[in-house]
Parts: sequence; structure tokens; C-alpha cells
Amino acid sequence: PVDIDGIREPVAGSLLYGNNIISGAVIPSSNAIGMHFYPIWEAASIDEWLYNGGPYQLIVMHFFIGVCAYMGREWELSYRLGMRPWIFVAFSAPVAAASAVFVVYPIGQGSFSDGMPLGISGTFNFMIVFQAEHNILMHPFHMAGVAGVFGGSLFSAMHGSLVTSSLIRETTESESLNYGYKFGQEEETYNIV
Repeated sequence: PVDIDGIREPVAGSLLYGNNIISGAVIPSSNAIGMHFYPIWEAASIDEWLYNGGPYQLIVMHFFIGVCAYMGREWELSYRLGMRPWIFVAFSAPVAAASAVFVVYPIGQGSFSDGMPLGISGTFNFMIVFQAEHNILMHPFHMAGVAGVFGGSLFSAMHGSLVTSSLIRETTESESLNYGYKFGQEEETYNIV
């Protein structure tokens, strides 16, 4: 259990304390820790580190490093393959959202205890509390962002269906259409008319 509010009322998130897959979570660091970096060696014991929610910071910081490194990997792969970096640009949106929820919001609130718990019920609880405190659903930028995400997925689906329906078949019926296209080929692949 983690003393998330710093008032000696611990919240249990592990499966060993009776939680199931839905209610289990990695509970954020204690309010007593605040914004301090809390590695294992700063605690007097492992039990104290676990009680103050040390694993949350460890997991979130490594997750953030991992998604940023993966975003860099996407840029590197697209660069080496001679592609334009739009996959990298598209993946930057979920990276920005994760950094906002796990890093920027807790810094703005003054404590990592306000970060989103890592679990299903914890995520929903965080969203309900966030809506109650900040009324995010009525914010015009949130509305525009949601419309942009759903509109982008709609246009991506329409673009994909248009491209696949206008491919010129250069293969036999028993082969895939994909075999008719070679990366970097000079001839046109789509039926423009």
C-alpha cells in the first residue's frame, strides 16, 4: 500500500492486497515526497520506498524515456529509408499527451501524487477527478483536439480506402497487389483517372 495523501491512510493497488486486474494499479508517489526525485537509495529501506510510492516514479520516468526513444527510432528509420517523417510526427501526439499527464500536470500541481495511477480503474478515477476539478470537457482546445483526432482518423481511413481502390494491378490474381510495387520505382502505381 502507498500513503498517497501523506496522511497515513495507505491505498493498496497490488493484486496481493485483494485487487483484481481491473482495480489493480501502480499508485502515484506520496504527497509527502512532493516533486522530489525519489530513487531507491534515498529511502531508509525498501519498505519505506514502497510505502511512499517510489515504483511510480521509476516506472513513469522509464516509460517516458522509452516512448521518446521509440519516437526517435521512428524518425531514424524513416530517414534511413528515405521516407518523409510523418510517422514520427504522428507519434509525437501520444508522446505529448503522455508527458502532459505523467510529467507536466504533476509538476503544475506541485506533487507526483497528482499523477495518473497506472491501471484501469485508476485511469478512470483520474479522469473523473480531473473533470470535476478542471471541467476539461468544456474547454474549447480539448474539443478541437478531440475533433482533430477523430477527424484525422476518419481522413486516414478515407485516404487508405481511396489509395487501395485505385491501385493498378500489375500482378496476377493469385499474387498480392503489394508485389506489383517496388520501393522507389519510377513508374506510376495509381490510376489517376
